[in-house]
Amino acid sequence: MADTRDEPLVLGIETSCDETGVGIVRGTTLLADAVASSVDEHARFGGVVPEVASRAHLEAMVPTIERALKEAGVGAKDLDGIAVTAGPGLAGALLVGVSAAKAYAYALGKPLYGVNHLASHICVDQLEHGPLPEPTMALLVSGGHSSLLLSTDITADVRPMGATIDDAAGEAFDKIARVLDLGFPGGPVIDRYAREGDPEAIAFPRGLTGPRDAAYDFSFSGLKTAVARWIEAKRAAGEEVPVRDVAASFQEAVVDVLTRKAVRACRDAGVDHLMIGGGVAANSRLRVLAQERCEAAGIRLRVPRPKLCTDNGAMVAALGAEMVTRGRAASDWDLSADSSLPVTDPHVPGEGHAHAHSHSHDHVHEVSKENLYS
Repeated sequence: MADTRDEPLVLGIETSCDETGVGIVRGTTLLADAVASSVDEHARFGGVVPEVASRAHLEAMVPTIERALKEAGVGAKDLDGIAVTAGPGLAGALLVGVSAAKAYAYALGKPLYGVNHLASHICVDQLEHGPLPEPTMALLVSGGHSSLLLSTDITADVRPMGATIDDAAGEAFDKIARVLDLGFPGGPVIDRYAREGDPEAIAFPRGLTGPRDAAYDFSFSGLKTAVARWIEAKRAAGEEVPVRDVAASFQEAVVDVLTRKAVRACRDAGVDHLMIGGGVAANSRLRVLAQERCEAAGIRLRVPRPKLCTDNGAMVAALGAEMVTRGRAASDWDLSADSSLPVTDPHVPGEGHAHAHSHSHDHVHEVSKENLYS
């Protein structure tokens, strides 16, 4: 077995939504993946409440970091760097993670790496299947994102091919689950009901699949409306709603479009690897259909295990370790939480680069600097 002691030991912090994730990796080896979720605190509201998420991150941060260090069997002083999600995500939630990362990096005298949430979702696959092929096509599907991204260098070059123009796939799952009274979050529960339903029972629409539509963009708003109206019509007529068939037919409409467009993007770009990540990548039907279509097209499919698909600190640590390995510049101390950080910026390096991003966030810098360094 190769000696891994020379590989960078990096701690990653992820707080873009409602999961406080702390991961520790050595190179491409996962040592710890600690997560504290506030999903139960949001369930009664039927969606994530930003203020609730931010407060939950504050409470969970230090215990989760301590748990990860213990699980990895390393001391904080052994770390070679601290990576943190700088964006995109919920501004307040991101700020908790960025502030914590700055505090630990400053106190320990370690370099700080502000990284991109979406690029991290791609990089996490290195922990499961080894180094990413270059180029790699990535289909990222979650509650906040449905994107097709082409990566030739995960630390420096990630290009958007297509994205959702309205609802993300995960949002559509949540909303249909709500209409069916199945609770929140919708993804896992619809997946479960769909296994006992007929995916061909109801012909729901496939958005943006016409000859004149954008080849790689997604739209799930029309599908969501069509499903809701179908359910309402059944209830208005006093008929029972076949929940399992609705779940299966709706899910099929989503994964059919996702996989069809992803395979098409691979073929058009001449890329023979497809990586699927994000929370919806845990969906069992998406995995099966993607495998079938990739095999038929001669494309190698890489999907991390479900726990690594949802938001976690391991993915941030994985990208941070790759930054260290490739000698990328660390972030400045005035690194800001950027809720709309573009995927074309896999990380926010220092040496003046961070300042170009920061004009609209000066108040954030001042607040975080005051808290940490005064």
